[in-house]
Amino acid sequence: MMSKSILGLFQQPEPAADAMDGLKEAGFELGTFDVLTGTPYPEGAFGEHVPQHRLFRFPAFGAIIGFTLSVFLTAVTQLAYPLVTGGKPILSVFAMLIIMYEMTMLAGVIATVIGIVFESRLPNMQPGIYDTRITEGWIGVVITFDDESKVADAESVLNKAGALEIKHA
Repeated sequence: MMSKSILGLFQQPEPAADAMDGLKEAGFELGTFDVLTGTPYPEGAFGEHVPQHRLFRFPAFGAIIGFTLSVFLTAVTQLAYPLVTGGKPILSVFAMLIIMYEMTMLAGVIATVIGIVFESRLPNMQPGIYDTRITEGWIGVVITFDDESKVADAESVLNKAGALEIKHA
C-alpha cells in the first residue's frame, strides 16, 4: 500500500504551530507529520516529534574496532618479525601507541561518516512532497499516512489553522 502525503503551506510560524497542535489533537500519531522550513528554528519550536538519533554510537564503535585492530596488527607484526634490540622486549607499547592512536581515529572518523549517511537516510530514493516556496521562508506542514480516510481530517485541521495552500502527493 502506498503512503499518501499532503503539504500545508504557511507564511507565519504561529499558524504552522497551531496546525501541529491540531494534528496531535485530531489523533494523528507522532512521527506521521513534520515541519519543513528553510529558516532555522530550534528543534521542537513547532511542537513536532523530535526523533532520537543514534549517531553517537557509530564513532564509539568505530573507535573500539580501530583500537582493537591496531593492537592486533602491531602485536602480530612484532611477534611475526621479532627484532631483539639491546635486550628490550619484543612487544614495545611505546612503538605501538602512534599506530593505535591513528587507527582509532581513522576508524572513528570513517564510522562517523557512515553513521551520518545512515542517520540522514541518504540517498533518498523516494523524496516526499515539497514546494519551492519553503526555501523562500514559507513553512510547510507535511502529513504522511496510509489510511485514505484521514485525508479529509488532515485537510480540515490545516484549513482551520490557516494554511494558504494544501498540496497532495
